[in-house]
Amino acid sequence: MMENNYLKKSPYLNTDDQSSDLLVDFIKGDVTAFSKLYNLHVNMLYNYGRKLTTDAELLKYCIQDVFIKIYNKRTELDTVANFKSYIIISLKNKLCDECRKRVNLSDVAVEELDIISSYNVEEDYIDNEKEMLDNIFVAKILNQLSPRQRKAIILYYIEEKKYEEICVLMDMNYQSVRNLIHRGITKMRSCVE
Repeated sequence: MMENNYLKKSPYLNTDDQSSDLLVDFIKGDVTAFSKLYNLHVNMLYNYGRKLTTDAELLKYCIQDVFIKIYNKRTELDTVANFKSYIIISLKNKLCDECRKRVNLSDVAVEELDIISSYNVEEDYIDNEKEMLDNIFVAKILNQLSPRQRKAIILYYIEEKKYEEICVLMDMNYQSVRNLIHRGITKMRSCVE
């Protein structure tokens, strides 16, 4: 049952608001809220952890340990502002601790160990957040345009259609399409300034 949780893809939800509500309920003693927090975040933690280690069993152990500690320290969680960040950092720290223990118990020299990943998960998370904000910003600017300007700009810049193709798709002549795109770009620039 638990292994299936790790492999499911979770749909895109606004988990921050949901986590906050569930965390408050859990701190008050609602055990079902804890179960919901676990189910809401276990897949994300597993996917995050797979970028840090290839040892699936170690990862599952560390995720369980993070949630056990959360359960045991629930009265101290009222100061947690962002639960998702809190559990990501907790998992990263737990994985690091376990890897340090294994290195200390191993006969293999540190120089001979393969680096798990040079991939920086925090930078990826920040980049994804920045890209999401950029997309929201672009969408707001595009909404300032007329529907025809928006369609022409999307066709030209996003779908990378040639002017001739846009003429056919929008049933307009070549110069009108060029003028429409030019006016749209001018309007977008004025919205940014």
